[in-house]
Amino acid sequence: MAVPKSRTSKKVKNQRRTHKKLHVPGMIECSNCGEYTKPHHVCSSCGQYDGKEVLSN
Repeated sequence: MAVPKSRTSKKVKNQRRTHKKLHVPGMIECSNCGEYTKPHHVCSSCGQYDGKEVLSN
């Protein structure tokens, strides 16, 4: 079996895990209703995208 030659330091361990984190997606305010949505997505509240109605409620 493989056995580590020396102990992995806290610094090396934490540097390896820097990309494993939660992040909040960027949100923009809908120009029509003011609801927060993801950029370049249709507003789930009012159904508008780029000032045009895409979905009818």
